[in-house]
Amino acid sequence: MTRSWLIAHGSWLNALVCAAVAQSPAAQTTQTTAQLIVVESPTIKAGQMLPRDYTADGRNLSPPIVWTNLPAGTKELALVLDDPDAGNPPPFVHWVIYGIPATAKGLPEGISIDPAAVMPAEISGAVQGLSGFRRPIYRGPAPPPGKPHHYHFVVYALDADLHLKPGLNRAELLAAMHGHIIGQGELVAIYERTAP
Repeated sequence: MTRSWLIAHGSWLNALVCAAVAQSPAAQTTQTTAQLIVVESPTIKAGQMLPRDYTADGRNLSPPIVWTNLPAGTKELALVLDDPDAGNPPPFVHWVIYGIPATAKGLPEGISIDPAAVMPAEISGAVQGLSGFRRPIYRGPAPPPGKPHHYHFVVYALDADLHLKPGLNRAELLAAMHGHIIGQGELVAIYERTAP
């Protein structure tokens, strides 16, 4: 998707996203006026397989994520990575990170899994929340063999510095962000394991 295409079709895309958000089960945690954020990655292609390095079968690195088209008034950002094809109930959460400064253009690859580690300078102040593994780290996909799972990297732009405590899970973060989401976008990739 080129920048000129986005500019030409931005209002249509925003209306489409807002309509989908309004119909989703999570609609109570988002605002239907949320601006569409463009979420991309230099190493992940939308709708294609995640590189092995970002999975539990590889190096289990958090991937680099970049975003553009943040709404005016963005004070901080958050990202949630989940798998709606897994979990009881779904989705299964692989990553929660919030308190990302509005000046950040994205997340670098390989954020430390040590909760005591200092965040990279460009996302100073960000904290990792609890994933479905009950630890404040990124943990890559490892679905059961048999079918591809979809991994949603969802970025939220917020209109306030919420100063949230560390260790929130996805549900707690969504509740805390309620009424403050002014932009939202996602990158969706897949991963599938084959039976041995």
